[in-house]
This record gives sequence, structure tokens and C-alpha cells, in this order.
Amino acid sequence: MKEQFTTYIRDLQDRICKGLEDIDGSARFQEDLWERPEGGGGRTRVIQEGTVFEKGGVNTSAVHGPLPKSMQAYFGVGESNFFACGLSLVLHPKNPMVPTVHANWRYFELYDLEGNRIDAWFGGGQDLTPYYLFEEDAQHFHETCKTACDAHDPAFYPKFKARCDDYFWNEHRQEARGVGGLFFDYCKATPERSLEEWYQFVTQVGNSFLDAYLPIVSKRKDLPYSPAQRDWQEIRRGRYVEFNLVHDKGTLFGLKTNGRIESILMSLPPHVQWVYDHQPLEGSAEAALLDVLATPREWAQ
Repeated sequence: MKEQFTTYIRDLQDRICKGLEDIDGSARFQEDLWERPEGGGGRTRVIQEGTVFEKGGVNTSAVHGPLPKSMQAYFGVGESNFFACGLSLVLHPKNPMVPTVHANWRYFELYDLEGNRIDAWFGGGQDLTPYYLFEEDAQHFHETCKTACDAHDPAFYPKFKARCDDYFWNEHRQEARGVGGLFFDYCKATPERSLEEWYQFVTQVGNSFLDAYLPIVSKRKDLPYSPAQRDWQEIRRGRYVEFNLVHDKGTLFGLKTNGRIESILMSLPPHVQWVYDHQPLEGSAEAALLDVLATPREWAQ
């Protein structure tokens, strides 16, 4: 399974990067190949200063070795070895009318010291972070997610949508990071569902990403915007940064397993503002976004 999923994410990385380059029209991904001293490595691809994308990364990695003590405590295991592979992406568009998007799909194996696999699971998801709310965009993103889920189990979308709303919640701000999407983790083999069936589900979600996001980019990338709207985008990006550094499990896992810092922190936008006690005008489009972020909504029909 680890070879199968590693091959899949590398192919998906190629497909996603091509789709993003095509819609940007000018920028190309810069590729960095890296190795992890303890075992494994990855392929980091970053796009910067494009026509559409100010900064973005689409990264794959496959790493292995002894599980650090901090992660042993997190997983509730003793000395053991691990293998982890996945694709992680974040895209920060220039135009504040285009939402930021994040996605990742990953696979993890845990071994005892004799090399026997003692656990294995999939995780991942995709979520949308708009700066200005276009309800039809949120609906399209969620309906694409629901279609991918429904092909495997009609219970998946409501369950994983609710988990996404719970996970991408900035507790210290009491607001959602965005309008959500899907979040799933610890998807393990059971009598009801094999690891191969989980693989089929996760890969269908991964394959749906471009269909979920590119139509939104196409519709919004040429809309006019003002300097004040750009300021609002940068203020909201600050909340994105706060979530990633305070709460995000992927960021913390990368830092605790001696991951490549440049790859881990590629999710951070290049231009951000933290304005003291910023409050949008009552009745404004900015205030309307905050109203939606205060209480998760149902978007799929």
C-alpha cells in the first residue's frame, strides 16, 4: 500500500501542478528535491508571483525512521518505527475575490522494532478559505466533495464535513478558518471496510480537487478589487497563519519529526497584516463573511 499510495500522490502532484499553471498563465512551479537525514525525502513545488497565484505550494513527501519520543506520546505507543507519505497543498491567490484553498491526502504506517506493521491508516481532506463570500462558490466546492464521498458511502460527507468544521476552528478567535470542506483521519481497515477501499475513497477525493477549485478560480480571478479589499485579504490571512502555527496537526507533525522547514512553512502567505482590534463596518461584505465564519453552515444541496 505504501508504494501504491506514493506512486498515486506523485502522479496527482503532476496533474494538479499542470492544472494550476494552465489557469495562472504565466508562473511555473519551482521544484526542490530534498532528503531527510533520518530517512526518506520529498518533492517540493512552489509557485510565486504569478498572474493568479501570489504564492502556493504542492508538495509530496515519503519519510520513514524511528518515531520521535514526542510522537510516541501523541500516538500512545512505545519505541517504534514509522512510514508517512502524502501530498499537501496551499494556494494563496492575488485577487481577494479568489479564495485560498488547502488540501492534503496522506498515509501512515507504524511498525514494532522487529519491523512488523502494527497499524496503518489514511487521512486528509480539502477546505476553502474565502475573503469575500460568494455563496455559489462554497456550494460548488461542497457539492464536489459530497459527490466524491457519496460514491463510497452516503454517510461520509456529513460526517467528514462536520469534522472539518470542528478541526478548522480557530478556538482562540472563536471563528472558523473558512467555509470548510472535508476532514478525515485514522481511516483504518475494519471488518466493514478494507485498507484498499479506504485507498479508493481517498484517491477519489484527491482526484476531485481540480474540479472543486479551478471553476471558482476561473470565475473570480479577473474581478476588480480595491486597495481596501486587498488590506482585508491580508488581515484575514493573518488568521490563516495563526491557525497553522497554533493548531494544525500537519505543521506540528512536520516540526516534531525533523521535516524540511521550507516545505512545512510553504503554507504561509507572503503578505499578511495584523491590525490591532480591526472591526469591519456593520453591513459590509467583510462583516458578512465574519457572520458566516461564526457558525458553520450547510452548503451542499
